[in-house]
Amino acid sequence: MSQRAWQRMLSGRRLDLLDPSPLDIEIEDIAHGLAFVARWNGQTFGEFPYSVAEHSLLVERIFAKLNPKLDSKWCLAALLHDAPEFVIGDMISPVKAAVGPAYKAMDARLQAAIHIRFGLPAELPANIKSLIKRADRISAWLEAQQIAGFSRKEADKLFLKPTEHSLQTLSLDLRAPMQVKASLLDRHATLMSMLTA
Repeated sequence: MSQRAWQRMLSGRRLDLLDPSPLDIEIEDIAHGLAFVARWNGQTFGEFPYSVAEHSLLVERIFAKLNPKLDSKWCLAALLHDAPEFVIGDMISPVKAAVGPAYKAMDARLQAAIHIRFGLPAELPANIKSLIKRADRISAWLEAQQIAGFSRKEADKLFLKPTEHSLQTLSLDLRAPMQVKASLLDRHATLMSMLTA
């Protein structure tokens, strides 16, 4: 008997993890899944886990602040930068390194399908990927200190300390998963409407 390589989504879609189709991608499934996936393997302070959905909103916010003149489609790409984790979960970097290239390949296939579904190029331009990665590393610097128990010295060494004072003072709020889901859906809808305007 062959192994099942698909997951049924709450929308009713059946997403094939080995050959994902953009037609099986729904933002409601992404937002719901990401709102319930904890970053930092759940090793964070607070009443609620710090979700990948909350992180995605923060990365998009940082990206927009750093790149105010870029097209809004790249803000959408920043918002969706960790979207594959709605089905494959969030692995910390040391685990990804141990698992090897299979995880990276699955992540890339899912990311391409997600991009196509929402009108983005399957593969982002290298400069945009780099700008999103910068925002992602700054978010990790903020998260590490505020909710993950890292000292300022450790965070400065391991992550990317922003040079912009306005980013250094951003504060994180932990919210219930369904609140974060609603915020991600709202931001996605806003960005999509800007693309079609």
